[in-house]
Amino acid sequence: MKLELSHDIEADAWIPVCETSRLTPGRGVAALLPDGRQAALFVDRAGRAYAIENRDPFTGAQVLSRGLLGSAGGRTFVASPLLKQRFDLETGKCLDDEDVSVAVFPVRTV
Repeated sequence: MKLELSHDIEADAWIPVCETSRLTPGRGVAALLPDGRQAALFVDRAGRAYAIENRDPFTGAQVLSRGLLGSAGGRTFVASPLLKQRFDLETGKCLDDEDVSVAVFPVRTV
């Protein structure tokens, strides 16, 4: 099966990004999008896929795909490998600073 994401919801433009077998629960993979942005792809232990912007808004580095997955209050998050801020994988909101968030991309498997 393949994982696809939509980087432009208004255009309903789904693009293939990787085989689902390339994703390991608890680890991320980065993908370059057609518009030049990067997405960080994750799959949790239950097999649910997530895609968020790979750029850490606190440092500007493209590193969120290298972060550690965890959960808090029933929410799955990735902790940035640099400054350890946690980002909710469903909403993109930073759990440590409510004024900061990253983009979230819809994903599907086909």
